[in-house]
Amino acid sequence: MRIREATKNDLAAIMEIVGQAQEYFRSKGIDQWQNNYPTEGVFLTDMELGESFVLEEDGQVVGTFMASFREDPTYKVIVDGDWQYKEPYAVIHRVAMDNRVKGRGYGSQVIQFMVDQCLNREEPVYVLRGDTHQDNLSMQRVFEKNGYRHAGTTFLADGSKRWAFEKCLK
Repeated sequence: MRIREATKNDLAAIMEIVGQAQEYFRSKGIDQWQNNYPTEGVFLTDMELGESFVLEEDGQVVGTFMASFREDPTYKVIVDGDWQYKEPYAVIHRVAMDNRVKGRGYGSQVIQFMVDQCLNREEPVYVLRGDTHQDNLSMQRVFEKNGYRHAGTTFLADGSKRWAFEKCLK
């Protein structure tokens, strides 16, 4: 498995994986990624910003995620907790794996990729943040297994609640 920046040529595979995730959430009664989100436009914007990544196995796209070092407006307000670290941070969003590779630990490899990206910058970043739906237990387990702490609750632009997680690399 390798991780690389996504290109427009990956869009069909990304959307197939997103469709699988949406169906999984729907089948579990999880109100995440419903109502046509995330769209192709979201991924194209991520690509333009150099923030869209894919996981490849044997030349096939088997996962996707967004990673950014920009301040995330979703994280300006947090309730029922707090951000322990105020310094610059990186974020991971829109993590999804093809059904064929679930359970192989690729979520943890995404986290390790981001740790490496943070520490290998000219000015290292020592804080990672992410969030997920309160019912998305699989993503919560990925965060917790990789040393994130539950920091509180944040809200998306549409008002949806998300459980926020934070990890310090120092």
